[in-house]
Amino acid sequence: NDIATEVNLYGMEQYEEYPTALEAHFGGSQRASVLAAASGITVALATANSNAGLNGWYLSMLMHKEGWSRLGFFGYDLQDQCGSANSMSIRPDEGLLGELRGPNYPNYAMNVGHQGEYAAIGGAAHIARGDAW
Repeated sequence: NDIATEVNLYGMEQYEEYPTALEAHFGGSQRASVLAAASGITVALATANSNAGLNGWYLSMLMHKEGWSRLGFFGYDLQDQCGSANSMSIRPDEGLLGELRGPNYPNYAMNVGHQGEYAAIGGAAHIARGDAW
């Protein structure tokens, strides 16, 4: 929690300090994904746990929405708001480990940005453990 919070707050402060970066990452969804990826990957590296990394991602998304009132546009932010409930679910179709999520994951529009970031969170956990993944 603390790691994801600090990484996300630092990223939000940097966006506010450097408006050019804020404008270059248009629409809110890119900003949200950059901050969430930084938070999720940092947590996954620190804990060597992909599920903890996904929770860092979702915490970042909730903090982003709380701080700036939106995540993206056209309602494509559903997956980032419902993730917290899914990450600790015991239902097999919604509680998948990060490594097993793919384009057909329920309620998720796995666009180009999200798929790579989820893979990076899963990869970071393996790197932290020293796996030959």
